[in-house]
Amino acid sequence: MGNSYAGQLKTTRFEEVLHNSIEASLRSNNLVPRPVFSQLYLEAEQQLSSLEAGSRVDNEEEEEEEEEDEEGSESSSPPITYQMKPPPEGCCTTDGFCQAGKDLRLVSISNEQIEVPSGFLLVGAKSSNLPDHLLVCAVDKRFLPDDQGRNALLGFSGNCVGCSKKGFCYFTEFSNHINLKLTTQPKKQKHLKYYLVRNAQGTLTKGSAICWKGSEFRSRQSSSSARSNTLFQPPENTSSSTAVVNEPVLAAHSGVQAGMHQMASDHLPSTVCYPVYNGKDSPQQHSAKSNLSSVTRPSVLGTLTNSGPPKKRHKGWSPESPSSNEAWHLQPNPQIANRNKNEAGGGLSCLPHAAMAGPMSSPVVTSGEPVSVPNNLLKIYKAKPVLFKGHGNFPYLCGNLNDVIVSPLLYTCYRNSQSLSRAYEQYGASTIQPISDEMQLLLTVYYLVQLASDQVPLIEDLEQIFMRSWRESHLSEIRQYQQAIPQAFPQVPGPIAPVTSAQLPWLAGLAASSCNDSVHIIECSYSLAEGLSEMFKMLIEGKLVKTNYVVIICACRNRAIDSCIAVTGKYQARILSESMLTPTEYQKEVSYELVTGKVDALGAFFSTLCPDGDVDVLLDKFCQENRGHISSSLPASFSKPASVDVVGTAGCTNYNFERHQIRPFQLAVAQKLLSHVCSIADSSTQNLDLGSFEKVDFLICVPPSEVTYQQTLFHLWHSGVLLELGLEKEHLTKQRVEQYVVKLDMEAQSKFKTFLQNSMQNPHTLFVLIHDHAHWDLVSSAVHGLYPQSDPAVGLVDRLLNCREVKESPNIVTLHVTSFPYALQTQHTRISPYNEIHWPSLYNNGADLYHENKKYYGLSEFVESTLSGHSLPLLRYDSSFEAMVMALGKRFPRLHSAVIRTFVLVQHYSAAMMAVCGLSQMKNYTTVETLEITQNLINSSRQCPSGHGLMVVLRIPCIPLAAVAYERLNHVRERLALEDHFEIILGNPNSGITVGKHFVEQLKIWQKIEDAEWSPQTYLELEGLPCILIFSGMDPQGESLPRSLRYCDLRLINSSCLVRTALEQELGLAAYFVSSETSTEKLVSNDVLESDPEKLSSTDNEDEETVTEGSTSEKRSPVKRERSGSHDSAASSVSSKTSSTAFCSEKSPPSVTAGDTGKSTHQILSSSTEENVNNPEKQRPKTDKDSKSNAKTAQGSITSSSPSPFSSSSASSVPTHSSFVLQAPQCSMTKASQQPPIVYLPKLVYDIVTSADSTGLPKSSSLLPYHSVMWASSFRPLMSKMMTCTEQSLYYRQWTVPKPIHMDYNNRNEGRMDTFHPRRLLLSGPPQIGKTGAYLQFLSILSRMLIRLTEVDVYDEEEINTDLKEESSQYYHQPGDAWPDLETMKKMPFDYTIHDPKYEDASFICSRILMKNEDRSANRKQEDLYMHRQTTRMRLSKYAAYNTYHHCEQCHQYMGFNPRYQLYESTLHAFAFSYSMLGEEIQLHFIIPKSKEHHFVFSHPGRQLESMRLPLVTDQSQDYIKSPTFTPTTGRHEHGLFNLFHAMDGASHLHVLVVKEYEMAIYKKYWPNHIMLVLPSIFNSAGVGAAHFLIKELSYHNLELERNRQEELGIKPQDIWPFIVISDDSCVMWNAVEIDCSGERKSEYTWTERNVSLKQILQHIESTPNVTHYALIGMRKWSSKTKSGEIKEPFSCCHIHDFVMLNVDLTQNVQYNQNRFMCDDVDFNLRAHSAGLLICRFNQFSVMKKQIAVGGQRSFHIKSKVSDNPVSIAPAQYICAPDSKHTFLAAPAQLLLEKYLQYHSHRFFPLSLKNYCHPVLSVDCYLNLGPQISICYVSSRPHSLNVSCSDMVFSGLLLYLCDSFVVASFLKKFHFLKGATLCVICQDRNSLRQTVVRLELEDEWQFRLRDEFQTANAKEDKPLFFLTGRHI
Repeated sequence: MGNSYAGQLKTTRFEEVLHNSIEASLRSNNLVPRPVFSQLYLEAEQQLSSLEAGSRVDNEEEEEEEEEDEEGSESSSPPITYQMKPPPEGCCTTDGFCQAGKDLRLVSISNEQIEVPSGFLLVGAKSSNLPDHLLVCAVDKRFLPDDQGRNALLGFSGNCVGCSKKGFCYFTEFSNHINLKLTTQPKKQKHLKYYLVRNAQGTLTKGSAICWKGSEFRSRQSSSSARSNTLFQPPENTSSSTAVVNEPVLAAHSGVQAGMHQMASDHLPSTVCYPVYNGKDSPQQHSAKSNLSSVTRPSVLGTLTNSGPPKKRHKGWSPESPSSNEAWHLQPNPQIANRNKNEAGGGLSCLPHAAMAGPMSSPVVTSGEPVSVPNNLLKIYKAKPVLFKGHGNFPYLCGNLNDVIVSPLLYTCYRNSQSLSRAYEQYGASTIQPISDEMQLLLTVYYLVQLASDQVPLIEDLEQIFMRSWRESHLSEIRQYQQAIPQAFPQVPGPIAPVTSAQLPWLAGLAASSCNDSVHIIECSYSLAEGLSEMFKMLIEGKLVKTNYVVIICACRNRAIDSCIAVTGKYQARILSESMLTPTEYQKEVSYELVTGKVDALGAFFSTLCPDGDVDVLLDKFCQENRGHISSSLPASFSKPASVDVVGTAGCTNYNFERHQIRPFQLAVAQKLLSHVCSIADSSTQNLDLGSFEKVDFLICVPPSEVTYQQTLFHLWHSGVLLELGLEKEHLTKQRVEQYVVKLDMEAQSKFKTFLQNSMQNPHTLFVLIHDHAHWDLVSSAVHGLYPQSDPAVGLVDRLLNCREVKESPNIVTLHVTSFPYALQTQHTRISPYNEIHWPSLYNNGADLYHENKKYYGLSEFVESTLSGHSLPLLRYDSSFEAMVMALGKRFPRLHSAVIRTFVLVQHYSAAMMAVCGLSQMKNYTTVETLEITQNLINSSRQCPSGHGLMVVLRIPCIPLAAVAYERLNHVRERLALEDHFEIILGNPNSGITVGKHFVEQLKIWQKIEDAEWSPQTYLELEGLPCILIFSGMDPQGESLPRSLRYCDLRLINSSCLVRTALEQELGLAAYFVSSETSTEKLVSNDVLESDPEKLSSTDNEDEETVTEGSTSEKRSPVKRERSGSHDSAASSVSSKTSSTAFCSEKSPPSVTAGDTGKSTHQILSSSTEENVNNPEKQRPKTDKDSKSNAKTAQGSITSSSPSPFSSSSASSVPTHSSFVLQAPQCSMTKASQQPPIVYLPKLVYDIVTSADSTGLPKSSSLLPYHSVMWASSFRPLMSKMMTCTEQSLYYRQWTVPKPIHMDYNNRNEGRMDTFHPRRLLLSGPPQIGKTGAYLQFLSILSRMLIRLTEVDVYDEEEINTDLKEESSQYYHQPGDAWPDLETMKKMPFDYTIHDPKYEDASFICSRILMKNEDRSANRKQEDLYMHRQTTRMRLSKYAAYNTYHHCEQCHQYMGFNPRYQLYESTLHAFAFSYSMLGEEIQLHFIIPKSKEHHFVFSHPGRQLESMRLPLVTDQSQDYIKSPTFTPTTGRHEHGLFNLFHAMDGASHLHVLVVKEYEMAIYKKYWPNHIMLVLPSIFNSAGVGAAHFLIKELSYHNLELERNRQEELGIKPQDIWPFIVISDDSCVMWNAVEIDCSGERKSEYTWTERNVSLKQILQHIESTPNVTHYALIGMRKWSSKTKSGEIKEPFSCCHIHDFVMLNVDLTQNVQYNQNRFMCDDVDFNLRAHSAGLLICRFNQFSVMKKQIAVGGQRSFHIKSKVSDNPVSIAPAQYICAPDSKHTFLAAPAQLLLEKYLQYHSHRFFPLSLKNYCHPVLSVDCYLNLGPQISICYVSSRPHSLNVSCSDMVFSGLLLYLCDSFVVASFLKKFHFLKGATLCVICQDRNSLRQTVVRLELEDEWQFRLRDEFQTANAKEDKPLFFLTGRHI
C-alpha cells in the first residue's frame, strides 16, 4: 500500500471490472467482502518488483521524524528506557564480541578473509560502549539506501561475520547478538554508520558514510503531530477567554472535570457503536439498523501493543523491528506514549472563542499554502463546520478562525487502528499488516454514507469497523498461523491487492453517489488547501445545504494520500462542537449567553408565536380576570387547598414513610463484605490483623451535595449503627451523628484529620473509611495544582483518601461504594479484583433468591420495557420537542443547544399549566408529553383525600439555566394561582431544599412530625408532595428520590456528553423499587390510560409546522408503528389521525385534552364519549367552541355528574378499564409507588440506550466508561451481554487506562504487580438499590464479629457431686491465706470424689459407705456429652492464651517473626534415656529454634543435646517462670492455645509442645518459634496418657542430668527446681479471687474474681513455702456459678485436672499409665495420693477452658479395618469372642476397651448397676465404668494409703493388667456379694490364665469358657483379653 500501488493495472478492463465488483458488493448481504481488486493485477513476480519499486521511502525525512519524535518525547515526558531481552545463559556479553564469543571489531579482523554472500555488503556498526571501534556486519544491500538516501526496504536482513550465523531478520535480534547493549529502541539508521571497503593492501577499512537521509517529500505516514510540537504547543490552561485546544471528540462526548481540558485532549472517547460493516476491499453499504456489528471476540485478549503500524514490510518483518518513523507506538508504556501524542501535537487546534491576530497555524499542519476561512461563515451558513484532520498533511488556516473548529480525533483513530495488538503479533508479521490509509478512508466514507440525518458519527463505530475489516481480511492468515508453526520465511500467498491512492477518489465518489448528497467528495490534485477552499466557497454559496459531511481527498501517484473530513451538517456540527467543551466551559458559555442577553432573541421569537400576544400578557389578563373567583378556572374542588382533608375522617391510609429497614439482599451483601474483610485477614500477607481490634469506628465520605449529606445522616441516624457499635450513647444528637459523615468540600479536611488522628491514637480500633458515590471526583491531586481557576475541591478525594496515612495505617480499611465502578477498574487501579464485591442478582433462572416483596427497576428493566410488545415503554422521547429544538437550532446557531432546549421546555411547561387552567388555546404551544405530565401533576393531589400527589423531576444540569427555569415556572404558577396545588423546588447540590410553609405543614402532618422547626432536608422526605423538582448540577451526586416520583424528565441532559458513567447515572435517577405484590405487567398495561401509544405517535398537527419550520418529517415515535397497533382496541376508540386522547390519569378532568388543534373542546369531548358506556349521552356537554365560560361549565357538569369527580374523557372510554371510573378515588402517590416512573430522554440518548449490538448488549455499555479514562487499544474485543459483573471488571482492567488527570494515573510500580492496596474494597451495585443500608449493616456485623473474635466460648459448668462433700465445721485455713500450711495440709483428708464437670459421665469413686442407694445417673446422658456441655461467651482479657490466628506487634518476635532469626530456623536434636518398665531405650526428638537454644545445654565438640536447663529453688526473679511448661496436643496445630506471650505478661518462660511424630511438620509450620518434643513413632496412635507418661519420665531424667551437671558447679541436688507444668492446649485465661476479710467477725468476708496473668499465678505458687514437699499443685476450673462456700477453704486436697504443677522428684515412683486415653489424670491422682504424696488445689485460682471443636480426643475415629466405608460402629461391637469371625477395627485396643467399659460395663458387672452402696473394687487403676456404676479404688502397693474397706461389700472386682504387687492374700481381705462378678484384663490369653492361677481366683470365682473376650483387634494390633467370672 503506502505511497505506491503494488502492481500494474490492466487498464483496458479496469473500469468495467471495478464498477461491477463494487456494485455487486454493495448489494451483497455477505459480511465478509471478497477481494475485489485482485483480478486487476498482474502475476506474482510482477507484484514483487512493483512492491520493491513502490516501497521507496524518504529515509532522510524519516530519520528527521525520529529525531523530532525523540526530542518531543524528551520535552514532554520522562525518557523511555528500552528493555532489552536478557541474553541466553552462558553466552558471551563482552562489548565488541558476538554472543558466540567471536571478535567483531574492525581493528581485530580487518585482515581476515570474510565470506560475504551475494547481494550483501559489509558495513560498520557503532556501539555506544565502544566509541572508538566499528563492529563489522554483513547486511543485505536491499535494506540499505542508495547514494541519494532512497530505495531502502524497511526492515533488516543480515549475518554475523564472527560466528557466521545467518538469517537475522530483525535488527533488534541482530543488535542483541552483536552485544550493542542498547538503552533505546534498536534502529538500523542509528547504528549502521559506514560502508566497509578493502584498500590496496586488502585490509578492511572504513569507507563512506551510509546515506540515510534524502531531500524528497515526507512519506505518507509522516507524523505531522510530532512535527507540530515545534509549531504549536497547547496552552497549559484553557478556558473560554483563551485559545482553546478542543477536546478531540468525534461523538457526543465530553464530561471532563472542570479545568482538565487539554489533558483530556489526547484520546478517543468511547462512544456509541452504531452497526458496523466491514471489508478489506469492498465494504458493503448497510442501513443504520442492519445487524452488522457482530464483531467476534479475538481468542486472545491482548494489551496495548508496543509496536507501531507497519508500512511496507518484507516477508521477514516483525513488530519487534519497527519502522523508523513509528517511535510513538514503540514506547513500552502506553500512557507515556499517549501523553507524547497529546503534548507533542495531539491537541489539535480549534479556536472557537478567541480571535488571534495574524494568520493562525493549526497544530496538525505540516506544509502547504494557508487557507483563509471566509468572514461571516457562521452568519451565512448558520453553523460552525468541524474539520477532522485525517491522513497526511493539513494546510494552515487563517482568517476567521472563530467560525471553524479543528479536531485531531480522526487522525488519532487512524493512527491507533494501525497499531497491531499483541494479541495478533503471534501470528507473524509477513502477511498480517495493518489496514492501509486508503482502506481506512474508504471505510470511513461508507460509514458516513449510512448514517441517518439525525445521527452523529461515533469513534467506536470506526474502530470496530477497522478492527473487523482487518480481522476478516486476514482471517485465512490468522488461521494458518494458528494451525502451523511459523517459520522464519513462511511460504504464504502474496498479499491481497490493496486499494491504491489513484482508485480511492473514484471509489469514494461511487460510494457517496447513493446517499442523496449527504456525503460530498472533493478530490484535490495538489493539496488539501484547494479542497478546503472549495468547500468554504460552496458553504458560502449555499451549495452544501443537504450535505452533512464533506470528504476531501488529495491522492497523487507519487506520494501518500492527504485527507480531511468536514462535518457541515448543522445538527452534527453543533453536537460535535458542543461536545468539545469541558463542563466548566459549558457552564461559562451558557452563563455568558444569559448575562449578555443573547437569549433575548429566543424570547422574542416565542412571543411572536402566540396569536393572542405575548404569553406574559395572557397570564396577566388571566390573573386579573380570575382574581377573587379562581374556582371558575378549575374544576369545582380545584381551589380547595389540598391539605383540608388531611384531618378529616376520609384521610388516606396509604402513606408509609420508610425510615430504615434491612432487606434480605442487603444483609447478603453485608455478609459478602464481611467475608472479603476476613479473607484479607486470613491471607498470609498479614495486612489486616482482625484479632487485634476490639471495636469498629468509621467515617462516611459523600460528595458535596447538601441533600446527599443529609440523606446519609438520616440513614445513619435511623439505622442504629452508632449505638450498636458503642460509639454513641442513647439520646443521639444530630451534631454527634454529623461527626461520622463528611462532605467532600474544603471543610472536609479538618474532619478527615481528626479521623486520621483517632486511627493513630486507637490502634485496637478498626476504622472503616467509606467512600460513597466513589466515582464522583477521581481527579489527581497532582494535576489540581495546574488549574488554579478550578474548584478547590477538585482532586480532594485523591488528597484525602490516597494520602500516605490511609495507605499505611494497618487499622484503616477503605471501602469504595458506587453504582458505576468502571473508572476504578483500569490497568492502574488500586483495588484488587479479589476485593471487589458486586451486588448479587436478585433472580436466578426466574427464581427469587432473596424473597423480596419489591421488584427493582433499573436501566435494563427500563430498556426491556421498550422491547416488550404488551406494555407501554417506560423510556420515551418527545419527537415534537426534538423537532422544535432542531428547527430553533438552525435559526439561532450562536446559542448553545442547552439554552435552546431549556427555553423550549420551560415554554412548553408554562403553556401546559395555562392549558390545564382553562387557557385551552395554549395546548397548541406545548407537546403531548409535557401536557400529560402537567395534567397528572396538578390533578394528582385531588385524587387523594389527604392531598398526596406526584413528583415530577425536571433535570437541568446547568445551574444558571435551572435558576432561570425555576423563576419562570414559579412566575407562571403564581399568575395561575396554583401555589397551593403543587410546589416547585430548585434542587441545587450546593444548598438545601426550600419548601413553602404550606407544604411543610402538610408533610409534617403526613409524617406525624411535631417539631415546629422541622423542614425537609432530603428528597426522600418529600414523599407524597405534589411538586416539580428542578434537579440541577452537572452530575447527580447520590441523591435518592421518593416513591411518589412519577415522571423523570431528562430531556435537558447534556446529550453531547456520552460516557457510560454519565449516561447511566442520569438514568439511575429513575431507578425504583416497585411492590411486587401487584402484577407489574398489569400496572404497566394500565398506563395506557395515562399515555396512549397513539397519542405518542400523533405529532402531525398542521400548526406545529409553522413552529418547527417544516422539520416534522424528522420526528420519530418511540413506539414503533406496527407495535402501537396492538394497543388500538384496548387503548382508544379514536383513530390516530384525530388523536384526541386525554393526557391525564384515569381520574383527571376532561378539560385537559390535546387533540387535533383544529377541533373544539366540544368535538373532542363528543368524539371521546360517544362510545363510552359509563358516560351516557345525557352527560355530553353542549359547549360553544369560542365560549370560554361554556367550556368551564362543561367541565363542571362532567365532574359533578360522573361518579368519580375526576374521570377522564376518552381514557375512560376503554371498556377493559371501565371499572376504574366507578371506584373511589385512588391515591396517586400509592399508584405511583406501584409502578416505575416514566422517563423522557433526548432522542440521541434514547437511540443509544435502546439500541443493542450483535450480542444483545445495550449500545450504552460499549461507551467509554468514564471521561478520565481511555481505551488501551483500538484492537479490543466487544463486550458481551453474557459478561458477569466480575468479567466486566476484568475487561475494563485490561482494556482501559487512566488519563493523566485520573488519580490512579501514577499508581504504577515498574515491573511489579503489587499496585493494589491490600485494605481497599469496592462495592458496586445498581443505583438506588440499597447500598447505603448494606454498608451500614456491614459495619454492624463487622463490629459483632470483632467482639466475637475477642470472645471465646469457655466451659461454664457447676462442679458435680458437691452434695457428697463431707460437711465440715472445721476450716483448715483462713479465707484470706495466700499459701497453704504444710502441716495443715498433711492433716487434710483427701477428697476422692470427682468434681470436674467434664467427668459427669464417669464412674463415681466411693470413699465411704453411702447412707442410701442414690440414683446418681438421673440427670446423665449415656452418649458423649462433649457437644452438649454448657459454655458461656467471655471477652478475652489482655492475659489470654491465643491460637495461631492471633497476630499483634508485641508477640511477633515471640511467634518467630524476629528479623534476627530466619523463619523456621531450628535444629533437630535426639535425646535418649532408658526406662526399665518399657524394657527398652526411649529416643525422643527435640526441635529447638535458634532463639530458644539458651534453654538447653549442648556438648562442646559435637553440639549434642545434653540437658534442659533448670533453675534453682532459691532463685527469686520477677522476670521469668521457673517451671517448664509442657503442652501435649494433637490435631490442633491451628486452634491450640500455644501463644502464652500475653498470658505470661511477656515474662521469660520455657514452653514445650509435645506432638506426635506424624504431626511434627504441620505444627512446626504454624509454630516455628516453639520448642517441640516429638514422641516416638510407636506412640502415633497412643492417647494422652502416653504423652503425660513421657513428659514426666523425661523431666525426671532431665532433673537427674541437671543435678549431676550443677553438682559439679557446687550446687546441691535438692536445690534444683523439680517442678514442671503440664497444661491442656485449651486453657485460655486464668482468674484469681480477691478476698476481703475486713468484716467485724472473722468468718465474714467478701470476694471478687478477676482475670490475672498466668505469670502472676505461677510465680505465686512457685513462691509457696516448702513448695518442694508438694507432689501436685493445681487450681479450680472456672465457673460463673462458683459459690462462696467453695472458696471459703482456700486450699483443698482433691483431684486436680487440666493445669497441673507436677513435682517430678517426689512422683518418681508414680507413673502415668501410658496406655490410657481417658481419665488418666484421675488415675494418676489416685495413685499419687495412695503413695502418700501431697496434692494441693489452690481454690483462689481458676482456669478457663475454651471449647475447641477440633482435635484432642475427637481425633480418634473408630472404624472398620476391612472397608473404608465410614460407617459408625456401636460401642457394643468393640469387643468380641476370641477366634471369632468378628469384623476387626482399626483402633488401639486400649481405646476400644475404655470406650466399651464406659458404655457397656453393666454386661460385666450386672449387680453393680445403680448399686452405689456396693461399688466395684478396682485394684491399682481407675477405669470409667459409666455413670451408673461406682468404683472403690485401692492400691496394692505396700504402705499405701487406702480407704477403709472393712465394712464394704463389693459387687464386683476389676483387675486391670495386674503387676506383681497384687497377690492372692491381698484380694482375700475384701468381701463380695454373692453373684458379684469379676473381670480380669490382660495383654494376652496366656497371661490371663497365669493371673488366674497366681491369684488363686478359682477358689472364690467361677469361670466359664464362654466368658472369655477380646477387644475387636487383629492379632498384629495386640488385642486385650478379658475373662469374667462369678463369685461363689
